[in-house]
Amino acid sequence: MKKNNAKSEAVKPLDLDLRPGQSIELLKELHILTREGKLNQDSRRKLKQVLHLFQFIEKILKELSEEDAAKASKFSESGLAGVGSSDAPSHGLTLADHGAGKSYLGFIVYDLFFKAMSEGFIYGIETRAELVEASRALAQRLDFKRMVFLNTSVAESSQSDHIPAQIDVVTALHACDTATDDAIAFGLLKKARAMVLVPCCQAEVASKLRQNKALNLSRTPLAELWRHPLHTREIGSQLTNVLRCLYLESKGYTVTVTELVGWEHSMKNELILARYTGRPKAGAADRLQALLSKFGLTESLASRYP
Repeated sequence: MKKNNAKSEAVKPLDLDLRPGQSIELLKELHILTREGKLNQDSRRKLKQVLHLFQFIEKILKELSEEDAAKASKFSESGLAGVGSSDAPSHGLTLADHGAGKSYLGFIVYDLFFKAMSEGFIYGIETRAELVEASRALAQRLDFKRMVFLNTSVAESSQSDHIPAQIDVVTALHACDTATDDAIAFGLLKKARAMVLVPCCQAEVASKLRQNKALNLSRTPLAELWRHPLHTREIGSQLTNVLRCLYLESKGYTVTVTELVGWEHSMKNELILARYTGRPKAGAADRLQALLSKFGLTESLASRYP
């Protein structure tokens, strides 16, 4: 009898705060749980990050769903539904997950939100073909029919015929270096209503600061902020995300910056949430250009922030 109880406890992860209907099989397939239903410490940290990020994404998806429902009701009452107007309601939400990797985030979002819906698609974008094939096979096994996986780069995905012209939500979890900027460019092109970004390895600006270090040291005392290599890396990372936020604001988004999880779980912990309002901030564009000029980056990053 004791043996049976122990087995029952093993296959039911009592220490996980699972939601009703959440797929245990998915968590096993993603190797977050063992086949016996156990959770190791590394998996716990990974799951904590993804589920915490999902809470932010879920809130956005619910808000967008409510907006679409209100729009559909308005069109229904006015008798305009189905006339092809550009203001007509959409047919299900769409989410593009850039730098998807093994698609932990995409699968969790689908399982906890899209699975209960009759419409809507998630697009996982990843450059490693073997991970794309593995994700496709897993989606098929789990009958997650509205998940699409593309073997392409973030930059090239904007031209893919397999992705619709408009995407509601763009996510990028630890997309490395300029891949986050490519995700932002993708979101702008696809008229994304929201972007959820967790930047990683922001090396581009730091490399530009190193190249111009001698000139800037003679030009401005601000260059002392990145004279030492460690400071160059830290200032480069901080400046990169500040520029990204200003750029999004200049394009009509409201931006919130917060922590993803506690720093003990990940050093790459900055979460940028952007919601489209359609009201660009001219002041943000001016401050963006002023910062580029002050840090000697205007010429090198001109194409990054058009």
